[in-house]
Amino acid sequence: MAQDHEDQAAGHFIQDASISQVELGDIDRQRETARDVNLELVNRIEAFEDIIDSEVGDTSLARARNMEREFGIRQIYLKFEGGNPTGTQKDRIAFAQCMDALRRGYDTITVATCGNFGVALALSASLCGLRCLVMIPDRYHTKRLHEMTELGAIVERVPGDYEATVVASRERALKDEFYDANPGGANTALQLRAYGQIAHEIYDDLRDAPAIVAVPVSNGTTLVGIYRGFLSLFRRGKTSRMPRFVAGSSYRKNPIVQAFIKGASQCLDLNPASIRETPINEPLINWHSIDGDLVLAALRDTNGWAADASDRAMTQFSRLVRDKEGINCLPASTAGLIALMNKHKKEPLANDRYVAILTGRRS
Repeated sequence: MAQDHEDQAAGHFIQDASISQVELGDIDRQRETARDVNLELVNRIEAFEDIIDSEVGDTSLARARNMEREFGIRQIYLKFEGGNPTGTQKDRIAFAQCMDALRRGYDTITVATCGNFGVALALSASLCGLRCLVMIPDRYHTKRLHEMTELGAIVERVPGDYEATVVASRERALKDEFYDANPGGANTALQLRAYGQIAHEIYDDLRDAPAIVAVPVSNGTTLVGIYRGFLSLFRRGKTSRMPRFVAGSSYRKNPIVQAFIKGASQCLDLNPASIRETPINEPLINWHSIDGDLVLAALRDTNGWAADASDRAMTQFSRLVRDKEGINCLPASTAGLIALMNKHKKEPLANDRYVAILTGRRS
């Protein structure tokens, strides 16, 4: 995603001031062990597991009391994924897939990206001794490119759009026997399980499922993963209900939302020529959503909905979240929250518990 973030080098990301020097030393040793290709694989895997446990996930769920007063609704919770190493939920799947690649004996991992996933994969690969090949559409100019290269990733430009870049990355993985970290491939189930941890963390904090979970969508993998996480909890009797799911995305530039609005049973591709990228909507837009059909199924199964969000609205909401709740979130990540609040304005929602997924950096 084309947004400014703090530089994140492999040896010094999210080091909390509250961590003791002894603990920091342990973490540093684990990083050295995990990336040392001359050590036994079992030792590297154990060290990398410790890194994941200490650095990825378990992000904050904060009640947004000021926004509740602003919109006349109770209770809104913000699940802020900015606490992950590179600032987004992409770290969850990047670290999970690097662990999978390490266990399966791969030495190189590849992905197509427009920004955030590339940084997350570059970081996680650098910490466990994998080579990382990041492919980027040649017309994209992500501001996170320097982070990928500083973390040791090999970056290649590919002619065409994001979808064409995914195809190129998959073909390269097949040809050179690289681990394919792209969405929609053989490792999709692993990605969904990694995102399912968000549901488990929400449950751990609330001790039940909220009424609604609102999620920004592009390909839709994050929403489907959270949905499946809650479905597992519900089936095992951990929660009393399934939450409804809400998908928000860029105005008329995402096939999931457009398919829902039109009442289509499947996610239909948009006209690529109609997609216009801006610095705000870039993380959300595409003409083909890889997990779009799975998102539509989740929305139907939970009586949820999908809605558009304009660049102006996303910018306004990100400022509102910052000013009211002190969270510096990516404007695009407010698309789900916007869809939730716009619904409340038209049809007031009952007093219950509502969760919106956000990414970015805390101010």
